[in-house]
Amino acid sequence: MRRGIAATALVASLALAATACGGDDSGSDSSGPVTITWWDTSNATNEAPTYQALIKEFEAANKDVKVKYVNVQFDQAQNKFDTAAGSKGAPDVLRSEVGWTPAFAKKGYFLPLDGTEALADKDKFKSNLIEQAQYEGKTYGVPLVTDTLALVYNKQLFAKAGVQPPKTWDELKTAAATVKAKTGVDGYWGSTQAYYAQSFLYGEGTDTVDAGAKKITVNSAAAKKGYGTWLSLFSGKGLHKADTTADAYAHIQDAFVNGKVAAIIQGPWEITNFYKGSAFADKNNLGIATVPAGSAGKAGAPTGGHNLSVYAGSDSAHQKAALKFVNFMTSAKSQSAIALKNSTLPTRDDAYTDQVKADPGIAGYGTVLSAAQPRPALPEYSSLWGPLDTELPKIAGGKESLDKGLSNAEVAIAKLVPDFSK
Repeated sequence: MRRGIAATALVASLALAATACGGDDSGSDSSGPVTITWWDTSNATNEAPTYQALIKEFEAANKDVKVKYVNVQFDQAQNKFDTAAGSKGAPDVLRSEVGWTPAFAKKGYFLPLDGTEALADKDKFKSNLIEQAQYEGKTYGVPLVTDTLALVYNKQLFAKAGVQPPKTWDELKTAAATVKAKTGVDGYWGSTQAYYAQSFLYGEGTDTVDAGAKKITVNSAAAKKGYGTWLSLFSGKGLHKADTTADAYAHIQDAFVNGKVAAIIQGPWEITNFYKGSAFADKNNLGIATVPAGSAGKAGAPTGGHNLSVYAGSDSAHQKAALKFVNFMTSAKSQSAIALKNSTLPTRDDAYTDQVKADPGIAGYGTVLSAAQPRPALPEYSSLWGPLDTELPKIAGGKESLDKGLSNAEVAIAKLVPDFSK
């Protein structure tokens, strides 16, 4: 995510912090309940109502705590929290994208949760998700939902074309051409966003950077090969050309859910929207497979999701209430309820009840989680996609060469991690 923030957005951010902060807004007197503020970054239409219902359950069971709910747009939340925390006016609890967690922990904005009520069930969570919530040996978030990317496909169109889910990108090209020939529908539509292109790097056994070696690898031979494969999937029979417009995400999603393209790469946060499309009125028509492998024979996608983190700047009373709230929201019961309503993936095995696993979307994504690759505990890691989000659309749109674009990205990334070598 880009770190810059316009002046108007900064003013709005400060206003929101002033009206919705936890540490400075007690919302109670010494004899009344403590009022904590939660900034939720989930989809306001599809997901937020589920969280608001759970807040009512929590308040009914905990008369000493009130929760002030604020839904903050995901693409604005990182900068808003950064600004609010820097002025000691952040919310008591933040729904933090996993990539933000180490960055805010490094700044001292998050409270270490080891040994607290929030992490009382630490052993119940998937160990790789706990590791992803850690920075320098301490845990700064409790996993709430997890996700990864998968190849999602229209089973009816694949069956009509007589093709199986491809295991490699070369197989995907062949399948897309066959789907086009047999159904008249494009077989695949790729994204120009850096997050979606990350799997092509994993397929070549590389990444944007080598965090352990402190080396920038975005312009390495392996990375060029991966991005070369990514670029090749925008031209050819059955392969939709690159959409470099601001509304590309919506265009790709709309085409898939309405049967106008047979396969895309997408995450489980769109499961509920898949089901709203005409192509998936029958939920069982949604196919989900591991992202195809690259020439190195490796298949994988980024591990994503969100943690609940507690603001280190809140006073002890608010922190105590916040820890209790986080424990409730991340419990097996709450996670099961969230999964059933929002079709998101729980972060603990005991939340995968038979009823939860009956959702074909959750069951399908559950099968690809083992191929998900955790992000390194590098505070700057999520920011590294910013330069690529600038360059990849230019490359895909034919405005600059692959070599030039990756070279530009390398220069920009070097400024974000100045102690890394090229």
